[in-house]
Amino acid sequence: MNSKVALHTLGCKLNFSETSTIGKQFLSNGFEIVDFKDKADVYVFNTCTVTQNAERECRQLVRRVLRKNPEAFVVVTGCYAQLRPQEISDIPGVDAVLGSNEKFNLFNILNDFKKSELACIYVGSLNNVTDFGEAHSTDADSRTRAYFKIQDGCDYKCTFCTIPLARGSSRSMNPQYAVDEFKRLIDQGYKEIILTGVNVGDYGKSFGYNFFQLLTKLININGDFRIRISSIEPNLLTEDIIDLISGEKKLCNHLHIPLQSGSQDILKAMQRRYSVKDYEKIIFNANEKIEYLGVGVDVIVGFPGETENHFIETYNFLRDLPISYLHVFTYSERPDTKAINLTGKVEITEKKRRNKILRTLSEKKKHQFYKQMLGRDLDVLFEDELIDNKMKGFTSNYVRVINEYDQSFINELTSVNLNRITAEGICTGNILDTKNSIELILI
Repeated sequence: MNSKVALHTLGCKLNFSETSTIGKQFLSNGFEIVDFKDKADVYVFNTCTVTQNAERECRQLVRRVLRKNPEAFVVVTGCYAQLRPQEISDIPGVDAVLGSNEKFNLFNILNDFKKSELACIYVGSLNNVTDFGEAHSTDADSRTRAYFKIQDGCDYKCTFCTIPLARGSSRSMNPQYAVDEFKRLIDQGYKEIILTGVNVGDYGKSFGYNFFQLLTKLININGDFRIRISSIEPNLLTEDIIDLISGEKKLCNHLHIPLQSGSQDILKAMQRRYSVKDYEKIIFNANEKIEYLGVGVDVIVGFPGETENHFIETYNFLRDLPISYLHVFTYSERPDTKAINLTGKVEITEKKRRNKILRTLSEKKKHQFYKQMLGRDLDVLFEDELIDNKMKGFTSNYVRVINEYDQSFINELTSVNLNRITAEGICTGNILDTKNSIELILI
């Protein structure tokens, strides 16, 4: 009987693509991949270190799986492992700690998966690292949308961020190889490819290439598919990219554009590469050019020095922007960052209050966005993933959809007319591709 492995991802879409590649290593070596809630012989955690909560969750999950199977071999890798290997190795029950590069050579590093008294640490330096570390969705997972890593690392110096320390300098997949790998994903049947990276918009500079050029190549590949950009920095969202999205159906009319603060004072303290005015201009320009555009925004509350007036500036700025949802993060102190030494620390109770206010604003924005979509015919890609016995899907502009399970709609771009919002704030619509109208529920 094959040994069983369970994989768990903490953090961003980039981590999901890398977890798929880790899973493929296990499949190639005769393992069976099981759900994380099931009992396994090996557990692999691909970690994040953006917030203190992500690190705390990792420690809690390790303890949980060892209660389930005390003899399980536990591997921790990813950004947290790269930055705090000794801290992880001290967690009782952890057997191996692998750095950001080492996770791609897991089976070359680990000879067996037998527990020992002490954890082994395999974490190399990322100084002057040039290895890219290919990663994309594989048969190790069952999604109809594929995560495709095209870029890694970051050259930015934001004062709150540990990612450059955890992943090294910015580097990209060779452009021709990226096109070839993209074609393979299409040939495997994926209908939506999500381009991921630490700083996707920075793609290609070591090759004298850029992200716009890559997008132009990818949309000219034959096939019935669409491309979603996971996230892009506002200073890298060029006019050319906006124009390309506006005129190309294969590019999702959805952008996730980090802001972090609507106060110019706080943006400066964060060492971000744009101003509030720059950001506002980009959002309005994109909305004017791209039909039915969905816009997600990252924002941090409680950054050192953020006064109540700064927070009100951020709230008012976001309130007046044509955006569709927020990802709200509570600032947490990260070792080895400039921000940890800044004055004006915000109390945790105040951070939580501000977080709650912006989450409420996000719900209002989302409702307004859904209301604007009523009467529209939008393509939904249904996934073979159940929520309360219903299949789920997403529109191009990132409206989430669930419907009674029907295999014929799985992994198909299906036209849906959105026509109603219920008293509970839920939208319904009709599938247009069938003779009989089928009600959908949007969440």
